[in-house]
Formats: sequence, C-alpha cells, structure tokens
Amino acid sequence: MLIGPATVFVTLGLLVPIVILFRYSLNDFKAGVMMVEALTLKQYALFFTDPYFIAAFYRTLRVALIVTLLCIVLAYPLAYTLARTQSRWKNLLIMLIVLPLFVGNAVRAAGWMTLFGNKGFINVALQWLGLIDHPVRIMFTEPAVIVGILAVNLPYVVLTIQSVIEGIERAVEEAAFSLGAGPWTMFRRVMLPLATPGFVAGAIFCFILTMNAYATPVLLGGPQFVMMGPLVYTQFAVKSNWPLGAAVAFILMSATLVLTAGANLLVQRRYRR
Repeated sequence: MLIGPATVFVTLGLLVPIVILFRYSLNDFKAGVMMVEALTLKQYALFFTDPYFIAAFYRTLRVALIVTLLCIVLAYPLAYTLARTQSRWKNLLIMLIVLPLFVGNAVRAAGWMTLFGNKGFINVALQWLGLIDHPVRIMFTEPAVIVGILAVNLPYVVLTIQSVIEGIERAVEEAAFSLGAGPWTMFRRVMLPLATPGFVAGAIFCFILTMNAYATPVLLGGPQFVMMGPLVYTQFAVKSNWPLGAAVAFILMSATLVLTAGANLLVQRRYRR
C-alpha cells in the first residue's frame, strides 16, 4: 500500500509513454501523412545504415564519455575538500555549488556564448594582449559543447561524491597515513575502494544527463554538431517524422540504459572482490 501510489505514477508517467513510443517507432512515414499504421523495423534499419545517424550516435557517446571522465576527475578534489572541511563557511560553499542549478541550461549556454564567440571575452582578451591576430574559432566546436555540459553536470557529481566521502570515517585515512602511506597510496588503497559507490553513482548520473543533453549542444555546437537529443527533436518537431523520431528516442534510451547498467555491473563485480 505504501509503494502503490508511486508505482502507479511511474507506470502511467514513464512505462506507458515508453510503450507508446516503441509502437510509434514501428509505424511507417509518408510525407504529408506524418505516420501510417504499420509493423515494420524500417526506421531502425534506416538509423543503423545511415552514416549521418551513426555519426550522431558515436558523437554523443564520445562526448558523454569525455564529460563523465572530466567530471569525476574535477569533482573529487572539491568533494573531498567539502566533506573534510571544518570551516564555518562549509554551508556557504555548498550553496555556491548548488547555485548554478537554479539557472536553466539554456541561460548558462548563452553565458558561455558570450565567452566563446568571435567577439566574445576570450577572443577580445587574446587580441588585446596581442596573442592572436584573428579570432579563434571556439563556438560550434566539440570542446565548447564539452565545456558547456561539464559546467552543467559538475555540481551533481560533486554533491554525489561528497555525500559518500562524508560517510567514511576520518580515522581510516589517519590509520593509512600512520602506517606510512602517502596521499596517492591512501587514495588508491583506501579512499577509492570505499568511495566507489559515490564515483559510480556520479558517473552514471553524469553519463545519462550528457547522453540526453539538448540545449547546450544546440546553442554551443550549432546545426552541424548533431547529438542524439537534438536529433530526436528535429525528427519530431521539424520534419514531423514521428516514427523515425520515436525510433531514435528509443535507441537513445536503450543505449543509455544498457551502457550504464553494464558499467554498474562491472564496477560492482570488481568492488565485491
């Protein structure tokens, strides 16, 4: 009885739309009609045989892996500092990390555009210093998209890892140091195994958010930098190809779930050893 309302809500709000989405993906598409009732795998065959769609999928996967790795590397020092600090300003520091989450992704991407544009702050500053003669192309590149998504996901990963580190007794670290372990050895032999659940949770969270990113790739990547999220929107809203849009969305969802579940199982198996 306690889990009944939540189960009903999840079923109606998530599972039913997924089933409908999958059914749409089996339909056929005709220009002017939008969708024709059918039972065909034509849309999936089109996705996996068209170099344009394959390139969008691999680009999305590559960006997601790079952003996830960078998030973990950058988040750990900050998360460890927050978890171990005794400063009275700790709550303020946490608020500063959470504060960007109150701003929409599109607004933050627009902020990056003022930095990365040909007449943005970075190019103007470099030209003023005499380091470049012509603007450097930063906008509409993969690094710009990676930086934009990294800024969006980093607070989530920091807070996830911090909550796990706070549950690890400080005495464990002190014992490692007293036995002659250096900082790197303590991290590799003590902190990393104990904080693995936090790293895994943060990595999965970051990977899922990046795979499904929309606003940042559109604004910072431009029309030529196509990722799966914008591709789904284009098929539904621009081309009115609902069967293909549903197929792309279902492939994106399935790939995200399979990759995250597989990585989680591998890490858990190694963690149990």
